[in-house]
Order: sequence, then structure tokens, then C-alpha cells
Amino acid sequence: MQSPPTPFPDATGARRRRLLAAGLALPALPWLAAPALSQVLPQPPAAAGAAGAITAPERALFVRPHLAGMKPGQTLRYGFRHAGTLEAGFDDSVTIHLGPAAEGGCCSARGEFLSGPRSMVLPDLPSATSNPVILYFLERDVREMQRLTRGQQNHFRKRIRLALAERGQMREVTLRWRGQPVAGSEITVSPYLDDPNRMRFERFAGKHYSFVLSEAVPGGVVALRSTVAGEGGAAEPLIEDILTLDGAEPPPPART
Repeated sequence: MQSPPTPFPDATGARRRRLLAAGLALPALPWLAAPALSQVLPQPPAAAGAAGAITAPERALFVRPHLAGMKPGQTLRYGFRHAGTLEAGFDDSVTIHLGPAAEGGCCSARGEFLSGPRSMVLPDLPSATSNPVILYFLERDVREMQRLTRGQQNHFRKRIRLALAERGQMREVTLRWRGQPVAGSEITVSPYLDDPNRMRFERFAGKHYSFVLSEAVPGGVVALRSTVAGEGGAAEPLIEDILTLDGAEPPPPART
């Protein structure tokens, strides 16, 4: 049985100002940023001070070692579906190739996010502990928001990060993986509802994000979803993007 959502308290005004000013490089929580993720350097959590302590949703998404137990040479595969009434839908795939980390062990990561003309160029990560598919999904999402609204990518990134810090909600869930029930968690957030600039993209201001995680599945990420509800109470969403775990391939056999 699912437990009720657990709310997280608002951050202080001082932290709000720091988060907005920091943009992508928030304390201890780097976001994918051009030209490469490696240029956004994390800082120790203590650097933010008590008022800047990261919340459980932030930690689960960006700090938890999702790749623990993975081995160099393994490949994580995900399905991706774009649907909704706004434009034609499609099905595609996302792949995360894992290799040895720069300092040894696992993992470095190379991502292939969608294919053909839809593919997104991504920097390789020489060392990763959290699953970069979360960052890649969000990066595509903010680029799509820019395409649809002509707004600024950095604005959408800031709103998502600020909302996760101040209003992200997290609940325990039970889900099925390979036919068996496993424990997991779902994080939800709607970052644009209180955006003072929402009138510039009102059609998309109700966008809602859901992140389903479980330590029982390879790579720790079960599903990611962003949804804009249908207009006028329509049952079908205006836009819906869903990424779901297909599975993990083992490393290739060692050569003898």
C-alpha cells in the first residue's frame, strides 16, 4: 500500500535568493550545462550552511548512488514515448553506456538520447555515481520548453531546481519489476504554478513532473514523466513525455 505524500518545508528566503542566483550550479547538485557537465563543479553539502541543506527529493534525484552495483561494460536501456494532442507523437529509445571511471572502478557514462533528427548531443561523464539519465531527461525537457515558448532554458532549469528544493514531494510506492513487487519512491513537482513569468507561457504553466526511483532496479531509475494536462479539461494530455526502464545488458564476455 502506498503511503501518503510527505511534504517538504519551504526553503528560507536567503536560500531562495541563492538558488536563483546560482542557476545551474547549485551547492552539491550539478545540473547538465553547456558545454559540458564537468564544468559545473559540485561543492560539499556543508558549503550551503544549515539553511541550504538539500531536501530528500534533491538527494534522491541528484546525490543517491544509483549506479552502485553496476559494472563497466553494462548498458542501461530505456524506452521513450512522446504523446499528446499538441503535435505528432513518437516512440524512441535512450541508452546509457557505462565504462570504467577515470579514477578506476565504475562508472563513466556515455548517453544516446533519442535517435536520428531527434537525438540530443550530450557530454560524456568521466565519473558518475548518480544515473545521468535524469539530467538528460530534464535537459531535453527544458530545451523543448524553449522551443515551444521561446523562453530561456536557464529560466526553466532554475524553476525546476527551485521547486524541487522548496516544494518537491516524495512518497514511498510499491511497483513491479520483472513480475515481482519492489519498493520504490516517487517524487513529484509542478515548478511553474507560482512562476511570476507564467503569463508568458500560460499554456504550459501547469506542467507536472514525476520521477519514480527504486534501488531494486538496475540504474535506480524506473520511470520519468513530464505532463501538461489537456486544455479545457480534455482527458488526453496536451503533452506527455515518458521514459521507462527496459533493462540492463551485461558486460560483454572477457576475451581469452
